[in-house]
Amino acid sequence: MDINKPETLVITCAKGVVPYLKLELEQLGYDLKISSETSIEITASLYDAMRLNLLLHSAVSVLWLLKHFSCSDPDKLYKEITSFPWENIILPTEYITIVSHVNTASINNSIFVNQRAKDAIVDRLFKIHNSRPNSGPAKDNIVINLYWKDDKCWLYLNTSGVKLSNRGYRKIPHTAPMQETLAATLLSAADYNGSQTFINPMCGSGTLAIEAALIALKKAPGLLRDNFCLNHIKDFDSEIWEALREEVASGEIKELPFKIIASDSDEKAIEAAKKNAIAAGVDSFIDFFICSFNDTPIPEKGGIVILNPEYGHRLGEESELENTYKEIGDFFKNKCSGSTGYVFTGNLSLAKKIGFKASRRLIFFNARIECRLLEYPMYIGSKQPKGEKEKEKREGEGKEE
Repeated sequence: MDINKPETLVITCAKGVVPYLKLELEQLGYDLKISSETSIEITASLYDAMRLNLLLHSAVSVLWLLKHFSCSDPDKLYKEITSFPWENIILPTEYITIVSHVNTASINNSIFVNQRAKDAIVDRLFKIHNSRPNSGPAKDNIVINLYWKDDKCWLYLNTSGVKLSNRGYRKIPHTAPMQETLAATLLSAADYNGSQTFINPMCGSGTLAIEAALIALKKAPGLLRDNFCLNHIKDFDSEIWEALREEVASGEIKELPFKIIASDSDEKAIEAAKKNAIAAGVDSFIDFFICSFNDTPIPEKGGIVILNPEYGHRLGEESELENTYKEIGDFFKNKCSGSTGYVFTGNLSLAKKIGFKASRRLIFFNARIECRLLEYPMYIGSKQPKGEKEKEKREGEGKEE
């Protein structure tokens, strides 16, 4: 297998993340061909797929396009998949998982499509090797992604396998943990590049603080994992892979001129965050505090401050959280001069209670919840317009700009 041969790679991400994934890819030196709401297509090699799986912070998966064909019905699907030389990339001893996304009038059952595609692959391999690979839902070996829209099909090898958001460090997720790729994207949206102090009150299980540490230390998130689908491709060159991992690791920074600060009033949350930071290898770069968010220590020089308060979507919770959001505004005004404050929330009604007009309002999705990352620059001295003057604008907050 020629791992340097140009191929079509599709890098997927969550909704709202494409601009930040695009920036990552451009900084890594790739030219973008096509982008959609949740993916970017590039021309690159399988060696690049290895590299991208290690380096990307905001991506969900790296897909290698195997085949694109017209398809009118399940029989045509089976025929087209069977004609592909699976013996060149899959050993009969491997475990196969099919993931399909179907939007065609000819069929509405993705489970049936998964079964048909799996049968096509294993039937071909059985004819050649007289042995059938096992199959099932686990995504830690060979993962095939099938997209069937109208009368067109795209067949991919998912070189990532398990989602890239599963870094492997979150040993104790605690309550409602933020996905790692979302945390990394929020940091990018906040213009965090690792040269500034990062402060994360309400840190929960520590995902934002840990992702900030990875960025600051230039630690490739993929190095935290030891298994990708690409490791299971036939004739995979483990020596090239290990050499690439060593090359990527050699770019890490060993020391920081500051500590990342994370706090939470829940002792169990801090316990979970510390254990997760240890698993990520960044615990010595984060100072954890058990305290209310408004007692979080802020360095004199300030930094980037991100809070992710509860959204209050359950009955009766919103009124209970109003005072919390008001206190966030007071915390920014009284303790964060010289910093840039951010609030990530899925409740714009509660966001009005912060009392400041956001300078930026960026749309993201936390699972299926549409959220906003709200930016509040806290200027020093005479430039600070974010205190009492803004309280009269409370009722105007929450409208789209």
